[in-house]
Amino acid sequence: MISKATLRFIRFAPRKLRQVIALVKGEPVNKAIAILENTNKQATKPIRELLNSALSNAKRIPSINIEELYISKLKADEGPMLKRYKAQAMGRATMIRKKTSHITMELDLLKGKR
Repeated sequence: MISKATLRFIRFAPRKLRQVIALVKGEPVNKAIAILENTNKQATKPIRELLNSALSNAKRIPSINIEELYISKLKADEGPMLKRYKAQAMGRATMIRKKTSHITMELDLLKGKR
């Protein structure tokens, strides 16, 4: 692991984030950036921000070439749910669950890839 970045308490459901994660996991950084820019999903924005953060963390190591990095680990875990209530018919109330996520990304060198 060369670089690591985490993004916590994002207002996206983990299921929606995992659709985008499946596209870029294991890809070289340059290809992952291109995929994220050309994918028509709202979940690409926080993943792109996280990738930029992980790249800036990797730039702090002077001997690392950014073009030799790939996404070795990328996962979306569930965060806490915000619970709200909505009025329903006949005096009832229904719970609305607003889901949040935690994303973790790790970058590693391409030559270490199997």
